[in-house]
Amino acid sequence: MNKPYAEACDRNRGPILSVIEPLFADCKSVLEIGSGTGQHAVYFAARLSHLVWQTSDVKENHADIKAWLDDAKLTNVRDPVLLDVKQKNWPDIKADTVFSANTAHIMDQDGVKAMFSGVGRILPAQGKFVLYGPFNYNKQYTSDSNARFDVWLKARDPQSGIRNFEDLDNLAKAAGMIFIQDYEMPANNRILHWQKKA
Repeated sequence: MNKPYAEACDRNRGPILSVIEPLFADCKSVLEIGSGTGQHAVYFAARLSHLVWQTSDVKENHADIKAWLDDAKLTNVRDPVLLDVKQKNWPDIKADTVFSANTAHIMDQDGVKAMFSGVGRILPAQGKFVLYGPFNYNKQYTSDSNARFDVWLKARDPQSGIRNFEDLDNLAKAAGMIFIQDYEMPANNRILHWQKKA
């Protein structure tokens, strides 16, 4: 079966796992926003067998995700649900954790706001939101390569681009979440961890 392949997923999956494995140790169910090819879902679910991994994405990516899931035949990963973060009503998903990788800089600003708002609505008290990708701090790039990447992003979609941590944290606060930790990752990426207030 021909499956889509994203090289970046293979590069970053190990470092991401090293962070989320202890973070997700007490979790039972994860909603992944923007499962893309499905590679992350298969890799993480196979190594975090104690939890249920719910994939999600817009409709055009479902066949790609299903190809990876069907091939892996894992019992703890679920077929993708239709989720556009800007849709008014999100699917009725019970998850104590939300994970998303390389999505905030691809979405427009309204999408980013909608994602944080939606995550705040579905997470239970003390639920986790874990976001991976490149971020700016005080509106400053953390590397020359991120600056070049941001130019490329905006050339293809002026509404996309690397987001400022402070802006994201304000969205998280408005959605009832508090910031817990910032993890440095390879290739000028980060993992940001918020938690829903008790």
